[in-house]
Formats: sequence, structure tokens, C-alpha cells
Amino acid sequence: MKFLDAIVFIYAYCKPKKQLTDKEKQMKEQAKKIITDVSQGREQVLVTVVHLAEIVNILKHGMPLEKLTELIRGLLMLENIKVQSVTRESYFLANELGDDLKLEANDALAIGTMRSNNVTEIFTFDSDFDYIEGITKIPKPTYLPSP
Repeated sequence: MKFLDAIVFIYAYCKPKKQLTDKEKQMKEQAKKIITDVSQGREQVLVTVVHLAEIVNILKHGMPLEKLTELIRGLLMLENIKVQSVTRESYFLANELGDDLKLEANDALAIGTMRSNNVTEIFTFDSDFDYIEGITKIPKPTYLPSP
């Protein structure tokens, strides 16, 4: 199982307002493949209700409501997607973890949720996850300096 970050949906579904760089084009194609693999049951993923809300809040600006509703409903119906609820306490702990890791609360919530579910891989393009100990980004970043 892997955590599925909201940014994957943003790359897959948002229509660019400018010409994409080659790197951005590659990320868009990778995002589409990830979404396809999830929707066809080839990947087991974990997501929180907060991250689903992020997807809705961003995609509502560029996607018709009917398509967005269909997308979210379709995700919720997939058996290979585990949707984790978020309590006041878990979000509070995520804020504290964010302070420790220098992450915003929703990224820290992803890390906390991953840790509590023994998940070590995350589908994301967010560079904030590049150096989090015990976490592996997929796709692997190609822009990191060599150790």
C-alpha cells in the first residue's frame, strides 16, 4: 500500500495555463499513469479525508462540478483505496509533527497517517517529502543532488 497525495490529481487533471516544461510534461504523464493504475485496481492506496478535500478544493476551479463529483464518487467506491478519517487529535498531532519536520499540517498529516498504517511509500511530486526519513517518494525524484 502507498499513500496517494493530492498533488498527483492536480498534475493529472489540471489544465495548464502556460506551456509546460519537459519536466512538467513528464510529471503530468506520470500522474495520469498513477491515477489509471489506482482506478484499475493495480495499486492499493491510502488517503485521508483531508487530502480528498484538497483534491476537491483545487480541482473545482478547473473541472465541471459533475465531473468532479463523478471522480470523487468513483474513488470512494474503489475497494483498493483506504480512506482514513481524521480526528481533532490526529490533526493536532499532525501540526506538532509539522513543526518537528518543517512541513505544513496536511503534509505532516500524510506522514503521520503513513506511519500509523505502516506505509513507507507515497505517490507525490511534492519536494517537501524528498528528505523525510523512512519515506520513499514515487515516482523517485530525478532532481535531487547525489549524496
